[in-house]
Amino acid sequence: METRHQAAHILMCAPEHFAVTYSINPWMNPAAWDPASQTLTRQAHREWKRLHQRLLQLGAAIDLMPPVPVLPDLVFTANAAVVMDDTALVAHFRYAQRQPEEAQFEGHFQDLIAAGVLRAVKTMPEGICLEGAGDCVWDKSRQMFWMGYGPRSDLAAAKVVSETFGLETAALELVDPRFYHMDTALSALPNGEIMYVPSAFNAEGLKQIHDRATPEQRIELKPKDAAIFAANSVWIGDQVVMSGASIGLRRQLETRGYRVIATSLGTFHRSGGSAFCLTLRLDHRSEKAALRQAS
Repeated sequence: METRHQAAHILMCAPEHFAVTYSINPWMNPAAWDPASQTLTRQAHREWKRLHQRLLQLGAAIDLMPPVPVLPDLVFTANAAVVMDDTALVAHFRYAQRQPEEAQFEGHFQDLIAAGVLRAVKTMPEGICLEGAGDCVWDKSRQMFWMGYGPRSDLAAAKVVSETFGLETAALELVDPRFYHMDTALSALPNGEIMYVPSAFNAEGLKQIHDRATPEQRIELKPKDAAIFAANSVWIGDQVVMSGASIGLRRQLETRGYRVIATSLGTFHRSGGSAFCLTLRLDHRSEKAALRQAS
């Protein structure tokens, strides 16, 4: 019997129009996609449905937003916003190809307000890029955000996030083009472990990780696991859902009390995304908000 976690509430978008039609990161190769597009499209649907079904089996409530024909990356809902304490801070994308997604996401969040799921929707200040939870990973154990900046999001966004939610936001520069969003390079597990790709960060970024996580809490991903986006995982309770994991990584996680659930997402790797990218948690709550509500 599966462990159920009714509090997990996730936003997803079916890959009806997903394809690699442009290149804005090192993983995207439209010329390689095009000759096999029909096969890859069918595979993407199968992979997404398996992920969707697996999350449902784990007890997640899943809200679906409608796909849009001209927006192939709308499927990566993690980039939609940073959501905390019933407030969504809508993303502002760096590349023109993804900027039309902003209005779609904001409109859907307004629908979620009407449905009682969210309380408020806010937008980024003019001229500051922040690509949602993709670059702003919530650390439940430390009650803080790990924010990546450089390739897609701006350093100035850290102050916006901190002031919007009243929570510490640690900004780390991403220096490896392959790991262009924080969610491709770092996963903050609920019991305090940090699973990360060392090459994605400069010396200052690694120092910040080491300062906040003890050696026992740090899980350095080997190149093999980094290349299959092991950091781009979704946790629900003690279940960690990811595209794949080496035997060594699986053992490290199981030793720490987690259960690894692997579900292949190789088609989405062609666009630089995996399990975390395909989901946006709507249910994250800070301890500060819980205390305010209790009082």
